[in-house]
Amino acid sequence: MLDQTKSDFTLQRRKRGGGTAPMQHWHLPNETGALSHVLLGSPAHLKHLSTSSLSSKHLRENPCNIQVAQSQHAEMVAAYEHFGVKVQMHAPEPELPMQVYARDSSVMTPYGAIITAMSQWWRRGENYAAIRTYERLGIPIYDMVTAGTFEGGDFNVIEEGVVLIGCGGARTNEAGARQVAGWFEDEGWEVKLAFIDEYYVHIDLMVVPIAEKLTAVCLDCTDPWIVDWLKGKGHEIIDVPFRDTMNLGCNVMSLGNGKVIAPKASTVLVDNLRARGFEVAAIDTAEISKTGGGIHCMAQALNRG
Repeated sequence: MLDQTKSDFTLQRRKRGGGTAPMQHWHLPNETGALSHVLLGSPAHLKHLSTSSLSSKHLRENPCNIQVAQSQHAEMVAAYEHFGVKVQMHAPEPELPMQVYARDSSVMTPYGAIITAMSQWWRRGENYAAIRTYERLGIPIYDMVTAGTFEGGDFNVIEEGVVLIGCGGARTNEAGARQVAGWFEDEGWEVKLAFIDEYYVHIDLMVVPIAEKLTAVCLDCTDPWIVDWLKGKGHEIIDVPFRDTMNLGCNVMSLGNGKVIAPKASTVLVDNLRARGFEVAAIDTAEISKTGGGIHCMAQALNRG
């Protein structure tokens, strides 16, 4: 049980040059340990905007039904609660129609939260709202991205002390990626930069950790060196087909202890996980994902292990 009466909030906890101590009241050593607390954004003011090539295609051909999308989000919240995960929510604001994608505006780390720097002007207010959320929860800010643009879907913790940072240019640019990479290299982490095509938006479209040494990867669109690097670390790869990946089928959330929340349409991955003994909450996210993100994009783990 976390001590909710104690607040460790500060606007910059990072120790310059490294050596920042891990937080005492919140723990996030990796992205596959037992999840106890998660941060989500409300879809109350959701709009379908042209935020990426994928969302723009849906906007032209078959725009999102917002009411259905809101119902799908409620089903996802219910799945977290079913598994005993405490759901924390950003306060919904009408000026922030994409706030449902809670992973973009911040990144949780063992040392505190990073406040990112959004690329699209209509989303930059989400960063300020995220600061208020972390203050309310008593979670300190590790630091804030200032050198360029950087979004949370490009901070991919592969295992404890190892991070893969995506850089597609359009959403996370090289200056922002290298600033964050430098912070974690100073902390003694192994950091790899993945330069991806901006079409794929964030690295968590194609690479998402499932369990210790088990990672879902779209082999069709992931750079071979990334796959070789993962295998060199002893990771087993579950290949997610390209078509499923483009429908956010690789974008799942590990809850630890053999539990996963995944999109129902990602049948190859869901069947593979169930065959391995995972308990999978397969939910319909087809409508909400038209607006540009999946289950992993909508969630920021706060406390694990």
